[in-house]
Amino acid sequence: MLKIGAYAYDRIMSGVEEAGLTSWRRDLLTSLAGEVIEIGAGTGSNLSLYPADVKGLVLSEPDAHMRSRLSKAVASRRKAISQQGGSTTIDVIDAPCEQLPFPEGTFDAAVVTLVLCSVRDPILALKEIYRVLKPGGRLVYLEHVAALDRPRRLRWQQLVEPVWKRMAGNCHLTRVTEDSIVSSGFQIVELERASMRKAPPIVRPTIRGVAFRP
Repeated sequence: MLKIGAYAYDRIMSGVEEAGLTSWRRDLLTSLAGEVIEIGAGTGSNLSLYPADVKGLVLSEPDAHMRSRLSKAVASRRKAISQQGGSTTIDVIDAPCEQLPFPEGTFDAAVVTLVLCSVRDPILALKEIYRVLKPGGRLVYLEHVAALDRPRRLRWQQLVEPVWKRMAGNCHLTRVTEDSIVSSGFQIVELERASMRKAPPIVRPTIRGVAFRP
């Protein structure tokens, strides 16, 4: 992503976050515990929402401009945790989601929020996430997806996608992410569909929920 895009990202998303996206994030993260990895952590939108039961948090962000802003947010969060007497450790790494530098079965949970739209190969990325999760580990997801139930909107997504990808860091509008999650070996146990309010119509269809590594 261009530097100006990383700088403006939080401002661009502020209305969407206030309209319900932050609440969705909080609901998904509130029950996490143990060792957690977040893929494509961006500028750190989830950072303050992780509960104290998360003892170790790894934030993977391969984009240098996003990672720079993320590192500043992490420094602030570490200070807040220390002042509150918490013990959560937070590390930022530069690693593509298709090649995570951890042994198999390292983490209790993995988090992906608005990131699988932009990875090069979502199934390869999800298989790598599957690998680093412990058996029984959770994948928490929140993604915008193809508008399969709205043919006119889906057509607009298909028409706009070639240009959108170039402008928005390889973000795809027509991915059927729930199918990719299942194809990667996960078992989906929670899936909710909703419209992401205040977002452009072509990115409003979302899915969110929980899947397990068997």
